[in-house]
Amino acid sequence: MVVDYVRWVLVRKRDPQAPAPTAVIPDLVASLPAKDLTLAGGLDLARFDPSITGSAHRWEDYEPGERIDHMDGMTIEESCHMTATRLYQNNARVHFNQHAEKDGRFGRRIVYGGHIISLARSLSVNGLGNALKLLAINGGRHTNPSFAGDTIFAWSEVLAKAELPGVANAGALRLRLVATKNQPAASFPDKAADGNPDPAVVLDFDYWALLPRRG
Repeated sequence: MVVDYVRWVLVRKRDPQAPAPTAVIPDLVASLPAKDLTLAGGLDLARFDPSITGSAHRWEDYEPGERIDHMDGMTIEESCHMTATRLYQNNARVHFNQHAEKDGRFGRRIVYGGHIISLARSLSVNGLGNALKLLAINGGRHTNPSFAGDTIFAWSEVLAKAELPGVANAGALRLRLVATKNQPAASFPDKAADGNPDPAVVLDFDYWALLPRRG
């Protein structure tokens, strides 16, 4: 097995007035069970050197419920998201075609969600510098659109931690990564009183990450 996943996508209607079909949602677990996580590729962290990453924090240093403000912000330019979207080979016109999108819902191109995930993951290095690898993606939502000129911030919450069967020098953290636009994450922007995402929140991402252990 290389990858196994379920994904929902938005598809334009030919007739905007046509009723949507009945939703069919499969019965899925909230997250991949820790027992199913594997350390593939022969990676051995027995001789891990934290001076390489510049972070001293290992698996033992994080606890469920802990929240981390990643502090830094990164502003998206038109050239940034256009170049990234080409590299990701996403040809959806909502990301590419300003001639069409000038008459669309927002009047401009939307930043591709994969680029937002990449930015948020990059920002998370400040605080999770030794989260060396994504072991599994449990789920995620793009809750609001992003545009060129927006500045992306991020914060993370430790949801759970797990040992890896038969692996003494590495462990897994289940992390919730939340990205915001034009709002620093020091106050941990999250959900409004009605349960809907704060308008500043653009990404809510749940994943398992690999970290070295002290053994």
